[in-house]
Amino acid sequence: MFAPLIYMMAVAFNDSRIPTLNPWRGFTLNWFVVMWEDTRMWQSIWKSVVIAFWVIVLSIPLGLAGALFMVRLQVPGKPLIYSILISPVLMPGIIIGLSTLVFWDASFDIGGRWQLSVLGQSSFISAYCMLLFMARLQRFDPTLEEAAADLGATPLQVFWTIMVPYMRPAILSAVAISFFQSFENYNTTTFTIGNDNTFTMYIVGKVRKGVTPDTNALAFVLVVATVIGGVAYELVRRREMKRAARRARRAQQADEALVATPTPVAQPAD
Repeated sequence: MFAPLIYMMAVAFNDSRIPTLNPWRGFTLNWFVVMWEDTRMWQSIWKSVVIAFWVIVLSIPLGLAGALFMVRLQVPGKPLIYSILISPVLMPGIIIGLSTLVFWDASFDIGGRWQLSVLGQSSFISAYCMLLFMARLQRFDPTLEEAAADLGATPLQVFWTIMVPYMRPAILSAVAISFFQSFENYNTTTFTIGNDNTFTMYIVGKVRKGVTPDTNALAFVLVVATVIGGVAYELVRRREMKRAARRARRAQQADEALVATPTPVAQPAD
């Protein structure tokens, strides 16, 4: 299963203009230099990063709002509402891109801009975020919020001091998923980006002209970056889990100490 990936990565070091290992003409890093000097590639990467950033800005609040609505509120027709909210996940990206272009271009005349790609991608990426947040919220103990409110905390203070720290692991996961879903998106972006060029569209356009060794060098860099990103995310996730475990232990110890403290008995008056 990994053979094509390993082969493609190895080709990036072959000193041949033909992307193959046979014949092997010697080790070289020249194709990485060619890749590095490609200004169109860097422009497309920057555009993809900008789009992914704004997709995160939109998708995280929308997904959290949808999750709070589905978990906290009891309203009639909730199964139907849930089906509507997650329906963009089940739709083909081509349909989302085309419908986004038609609606926003006809209504607000903003077709063919990168902002339109942000709106199109956020429509289904926010649904992924909502599912992550719902899974986390369903394990939340509401008595924590009730205790904070009894101590005089305002709803905003309860949200920032109780809910946000509890949701931090899910938020980090949602940010990572939103970024990568946006960065690698092609189907929706094709219909909405206009004259701009994202990284995936740049790669597709380059491959259509024929695979070159510098393309394999780029693939090698992407694989290495993905592995590093995955390891970094796992380290952050484990650190958050350890922090949560420490907070839980401290809370349990505080409860046990409170239970073990003897209640003073009032002495009868003389």
